[in-house]
Amino acid sequence: MLRRPLPQLRLTAFQLATALSIAVVGASATLFAQEIDSSNSSTTSTSTVEAGKVIPAAVPVPATVISYAELPDAPSAVLEAQQAAQQAAQQSGQTSSSTTPTPQTTNNNPDAVSPNGNHQTKRVLGLVPNFRTVSADVKLPPMSPKDKFIIAGKDTFDYSALFVAGIQAGVAMNGRSYPEFHQGAAGYARYYWHTLADTSSENFFVGGLGPIVFKQDNRFYTRGHGGFRKRSLYAVSRVLITRKDDGDSTFNFSEVIGSGASAGLSTLWYPKQYQTWTKVGQKWLTSDLIDGFNFWWKEWWPTANKYVFHQK
Repeated sequence: MLRRPLPQLRLTAFQLATALSIAVVGASATLFAQEIDSSNSSTTSTSTVEAGKVIPAAVPVPATVISYAELPDAPSAVLEAQQAAQQAAQQSGQTSSSTTPTPQTTNNNPDAVSPNGNHQTKRVLGLVPNFRTVSADVKLPPMSPKDKFIIAGKDTFDYSALFVAGIQAGVAMNGRSYPEFHQGAAGYARYYWHTLADTSSENFFVGGLGPIVFKQDNRFYTRGHGGFRKRSLYAVSRVLITRKDDGDSTFNFSEVIGSGASAGLSTLWYPKQYQTWTKVGQKWLTSDLIDGFNFWWKEWWPTANKYVFHQK
């Protein structure tokens, strides 16, 4: 058997190794190019022109290379296109914003206009105070402690509140709720100032001091949507449920504890025989029931004002 010289064998081995390396690299490059063609994400399968040079399709192109067809229009062109779309929408009677009313943030004004037209007024029938009632779909920022006391004072010392207290005093005297007060002008005066003291105490405990201590919103946010049952249940439930200053729902400590504290304090200006736990509990429960009724008719006041009195 003929033996090849050692230098020739080394040359043949080197040639075989070189050919094998080329084959492996070529196959890998081909598979890589095919994979890029199938994904069509970060490489290109056709020739790309860059700086006057043609890049072969078999060579992968970095993801940073973007064809000119993929580049966005100039900012001016985009702006013109947006303006044209807005004009077309306006001509067709549509707006670019959503048609669903969203809560609007206003200043500390409970008389803010509701986006859905459900509008609360500062007074009911031009007389009864309605300062702490907020129209539906209106979101107000938190009130400061000073503002909470001010609005409680407005509810207490408004001329209409004095008038309402006079009506309540007359009803109580007619029913002889406290025989010790007697009748006549002197009896009516006793009923009046006791009623006014009760109202003032509850307004400041429920609408002023309580919301400050428990960091709760002392305003009544009306619902304004849904049927009679849903809106009515929502309104009367505000005796037990209210909003915190950050907007989250919570138990109405201001109402429940505040009305109880007011009922207990009122024993100081009533005859001794009425200074009992039974009388305090009765007045406590009565105050909460009255407040629940107040929430109910304030919820429905915009509806009555619109359909009965034809006011917007």
